[in-house]
Amino acid sequence: MKSNKYILTSSLNPLSILERGLVVLLARGMRLIIITLFPLILIACQPDTTPTAPNISNSTPIANLALSGTSTIPTPLPESLIQEADAEYLLLTNLYERTVPSVVNIEAINEQVGFTDTGRGSGFIYDRNGHIITNAHVVNNANLIYITFNDGFVTTAQLVAQDNYSDLAVLKVDTSIGRLIPLEIADSDLVKVGQRAVAIGNPWGLQGSMTAGIVSAVGRQLDSAELIDASSLPGFQNPRIIQIDATLSPGNSGGPLLNSEGKVIGVNTAIRTTSGNFEGVGFSVPSNTVRRVIPELIAQGQVNYSWLGINTIASDFGVAAFAEALNLSVQSGVLVTGVTPNSPADKAGLLGGTTVQTIRDIPVCAGGDIIVAINGQFIHNMDELVNYLVIKTKPADTVELMVVRGERTFNVSVTLEARPTEGQLVRECE
Repeated sequence: MKSNKYILTSSLNPLSILERGLVVLLARGMRLIIITLFPLILIACQPDTTPTAPNISNSTPIANLALSGTSTIPTPLPESLIQEADAEYLLLTNLYERTVPSVVNIEAINEQVGFTDTGRGSGFIYDRNGHIITNAHVVNNANLIYITFNDGFVTTAQLVAQDNYSDLAVLKVDTSIGRLIPLEIADSDLVKVGQRAVAIGNPWGLQGSMTAGIVSAVGRQLDSAELIDASSLPGFQNPRIIQIDATLSPGNSGGPLLNSEGKVIGVNTAIRTTSGNFEGVGFSVPSNTVRRVIPELIAQGQVNYSWLGINTIASDFGVAAFAEALNLSVQSGVLVTGVTPNSPADKAGLLGGTTVQTIRDIPVCAGGDIIVAINGQFIHNMDELVNYLVIKTKPADTVELMVVRGERTFNVSVTLEARPTEGQLVRECE
């Protein structure tokens, strides 16, 4: 008889038994871990019950904070404001475009046996006859002169005449009248400190350049003749020089100094520097000297200046600086420190100083007459007297001087003569 055995088909192997045990253990462990961590989780999720400090309060929500990384680009200013700010530059641009065709470059060549010297400067057109104004020192000793116009056209020029006392010269070119655009000459006696001063030059044969500044002083003096020719008779000053703060270079010499209207108020001539470089204040010969000198150079080839024949204090301050120390009866005018023998002043009976006194480390020959007016026009210093003689008189003219001698004032007539070309300096206190 056959016995029946049931074989369980779900019977397990040894590995299955082991795995099942691990599962049970792991399950129990997880329960322990969960049970253990649950108090911590509950603690962590509790609301913050820390008391708030009395000086802390709620501020702007984070969503409203301006923390964007993108910066805001400003919008352009109104057109009216821009135009107002640029008005001065528009003026200068217009002034330049109107006047630069009248400014030329000058190349002055001095060819001698064994060497050639070339000087460069600027000039400007004076009239439609081909006359060009520049500095005397630019063309001094030149035997070949080239003119380069603003459009690049080059031609030769002839020297009409030069005057070393004023440092002015006249050239003449033969070219088409279309290139001859003269500049208008203004009245330099109207120039005031602080007004705009624009210098235009054509240095190095390149297109004209402009610098701008202000008039920083008037009434300066330059010994132009001695700077150009060391053999010149010393003692004669170029008066009423305009001082400017606009930058000048050697190539600007002879170029025009303009006012805001584009009119010539001076001819740029020199700079004063303490470094030896081309920097510092600039100087211009006043336009009224141009008015006086240039027509005479064109017509006669030379200028005849009036001569009085006196010396005065070698100081920019004039009588006012020494009036108290010398116990003078007036505080402006020209103190006569010396009179040249046989000069117009000597013939008129003017007296020079008699005693040397040292004031502020300056030796002064004191005791002479003081000239306070010429032809009814009061003067403050020697520059004003020389300027009057240069601009408003000629040799053989008779002028009336108002003179203070001690405590007495009197008028005296003086017949002027031409400046001497040789002689000696006035001897003072002898």
